[in-house]
Order: sequence, then structure tokens, then C-alpha cells
Amino acid sequence: MNQEDYAAQDATGLAALIAGKQVSAGEVLDAAIARMEQVNPTLNAVILDLTDQARAQLAKGTPTGPLGGVPWLIKDIGALVEGTPTTSGSRLLKDAVAPADSAIVTAYRKAGLVIFGKTNTPEFGLEPVTEPEFFGPTLNPWDLTRTPGGSSGGAASAVAGGIIPAAHASDGGGSIRTPAACCGLFGMKPSRGRVSSSPAGEGWGGASVQHAVTRSVRDSALLLDVICAPQPGDPYYLAPPAMPFADEVRRDPGKLRIGVIAVALDGGEIDAECAAAVADVAKLCASLGHSVEEVSLDLDFAGVRDAAGGVIAASVAATLQAVTAQRGRPIEDGEIDLVTRAMASRGSRVSGADYVLGMQTLHAAGRTVARAYEQSDVLLSSTLGSPPIPKGSLRGEPLDLAGYGPRLFAFMPNTQLFNVTGQPAMTVPLAWSKAGLPIGIQFAAAMGDEATLFRLAGQLEQARPWAGRRAPFNG
Repeated sequence: MNQEDYAAQDATGLAALIAGKQVSAGEVLDAAIARMEQVNPTLNAVILDLTDQARAQLAKGTPTGPLGGVPWLIKDIGALVEGTPTTSGSRLLKDAVAPADSAIVTAYRKAGLVIFGKTNTPEFGLEPVTEPEFFGPTLNPWDLTRTPGGSSGGAASAVAGGIIPAAHASDGGGSIRTPAACCGLFGMKPSRGRVSSSPAGEGWGGASVQHAVTRSVRDSALLLDVICAPQPGDPYYLAPPAMPFADEVRRDPGKLRIGVIAVALDGGEIDAECAAAVADVAKLCASLGHSVEEVSLDLDFAGVRDAAGGVIAASVAATLQAVTAQRGRPIEDGEIDLVTRAMASRGSRVSGADYVLGMQTLHAAGRTVARAYEQSDVLLSSTLGSPPIPKGSLRGEPLDLAGYGPRLFAFMPNTQLFNVTGQPAMTVPLAWSKAGLPIGIQFAAAMGDEATLFRLAGQLEQARPWAGRRAPFNG
């Protein structure tokens, strides 16, 4: 299979070619590996090579399942692959070899996916850029001086760079949608409880959920279908949908009430090109027959962000405490990134009462936002506050942690809220800046209503196709 033919297919298309014996799974894997060898030395998207294991798997026969034989990459956090380390982007966990697959990896294998590597992530998934000190920065194929976003930056860079058409990702504050927006991809953050995190417990107070970044909407829907079975003992879960999400993509969404938030969700300003993109997509939605009206959210965003920050910081402190206990000695200077150390320091000061009060604040915000769907079926906004920012600029060069928070929320003002509320949200690659950088548009729906988002995404993909727009970097 040559590179041109490989690049023309999404994961669903590759599976169909393999099932129809028009190409072998081995040929498809070889094409993926060849592309990885061509572009990864520059992009640094894949940080663990599992090609030998993938070839050994195919030597036993082509896997069955709806995605039988399709190459696959796992993000190096949250999902365990038996016999391989899950480092979470940290040198602390470089020897943390998984004794067994996690539930999501088991589901991927059952669907026929062939795992041939793991992708880069910021340490413990803490940043919306992918620049861990342990593995080094991942670059954006649209502009090598820009970030691919984070924390699923390795996954998004790999997909935008043509290594694979879709990849595993996760989202605790925007970590699917941010890199998808930075890399011109489709990214769906499912509802809380839609995808099991078994055998782990909840991530960041239930904010984190796993899924994928993809080039096509149908791939995202099919991939969610294969992983959305609850596992025994899950702290919360949603029943599988009555109709497969893959079928929803082909359905007419009907006339939706779309509430447009033209600025940042907290009322602040966003980049002019992002604001123009929101206005343009609002007109597109109106032309498709939807009812479009500007809305706002009545929330104490400062309080919500402070509460979320406390919950995340406490979670980081707990993780480091567990590592310290396991190895029997404290963490030393230079063993973790400075952002991680700052978060852990904050987390060590969060009391049990503070944590409970923080969760109550977040749950109250969820109830407030849920009421917005009494007037709107979908909320539309810019995914990010700007196009992808320059590599290194979030931390500052030289290092400027004092200005980190304002820069963080200037870049990603709109994603974290829907992790807090648990509601599904997607970014759709519907706009590009004058410099040719992707601009994602976010749509969010009521709890458990991924179906509406997939129907709308399918309609938008038909109305304004993006598959032909590819990142310029070619190795």
C-alpha cells in the first residue's frame, strides 16, 4: 500500500479495504510505520515504538472486529497496555510496566485495532501544550514553531502528520478538543461515565474521560461505539446508546436551537480571527436551517476555575504521594517538571473540607449549565481563545510561572467548563486563520446527548468538508 493510498483513507475506510481483502493488514501497518519513520523524528509524536509487538500480532492472523487490522496508537497516560510502561510523560514512572490491559485497551483489541506505539503527553496531562521535560516537545505539523496542543498533543500530531487517521486521546480540561483544534482535527469529549476508566478510579474528580482524535466524524462515532460499555464497579456510567453513534452521523439533526457564545464563556475577549470564525459558523448553521441566537452563561467562572484547580492540584499531590510511598523515598529536585511541582505544592495545602467544597462548587456549576439546555439544544463557541500558540510560550522563555495562569486561560478559556459539568463537547475543524493555522469550533450538548452532536457534526462535515485540508509538513 503506497503512502498516497494510505493517506486517503480514514480508519473506517482502511478497515473496509482490509475486510474486502483489497489490502492486507500487514501492508497497512507497514504504511503506518513508514510514515512514522518519515515524520516522527521531527514531530516527536510517538515516544514508544511497539512495532515488533504489532507485527507479531499480525503474524497470528488478521484481527476480527469492526476495525480489524487498523493501526492504532495509545496516549501514554490513563490507558494501560500490558507489558509496557505508562509513564504519564514523567521520568518518575518510566519503569511502571502495566501488568494487564485496561478496559479501554481490551475493547480496542476486541474491535481489531493493532497497537504499534504510544504517544507523547505533558507530565501527568497537566498542560494544554505537549512539552514534557522527559520526552521533549511535540511539534504541530501545520507549523513546526507552534504547539499541537495538549495533553493529547502526541496523538493529534500523529494524526495531523499522517501517521494514522485516528488515535486514542483523553480529556480532563480540554485535552482532546485543544489538540484537535490546534491540528485541524475532529475531537469529541464524551459525557462523564460514557467510557469506563477501569481499572483506575475517577480522574480529577470525574472531569477526565477517554476517547480519540480523528480526521473524520464517522471514525469518532465508531470508535466511541466500541468503547462505551460500562464495567462492573464504575463509580458512574451511562448505558450504551439505543442507536449506534455510527448510525447517528448519517441522520438529519433536524432544526436545532443553537446558542452562540461569541466571546469567551466567561465574557472575556478572544482572538479576532477566532471570533470571526464563530460568527461565520453561526451563519453556516443558520443556512442549514437551525435556529441561532446569542446566549450567555450566568456563572462565577473565577470560582469554578479555582475549585477545579484545587481538585486537580489535590489529585496531583495524591499521585506523587503514592509514588513516594511505593518507592520508599521522597521526590527530589529535577525528577518532575516545575509545573507539576507547583501543582503538587498547591495540592498539599488543599484540605479534605476544601476538596469537598470544591466538588460542591463544580456540581453546582453543572446544574447551572444544564439549565441552559432548556433554551438551547447545543451551545456554540470557539474551542480556543486563539490559534495554536508558539512552542514554549505558555511557560515563557525565560520561565515565567507567575504569568502562567493568565496565559493558560487566554489560550483555553472555553473547554474546561464541560469537563466540570460532565457534558459532551466536540471541536470541529471549520475555520483557518490567515496564516493557515486551524481554528476549531466547539459545540456542547446536554449530558448524555452525544447523538445530537454526531448528527450535527455529520451535517457540518458534508456542508464544509475538511478532509482535503492537510498539514503541510511532510518529513
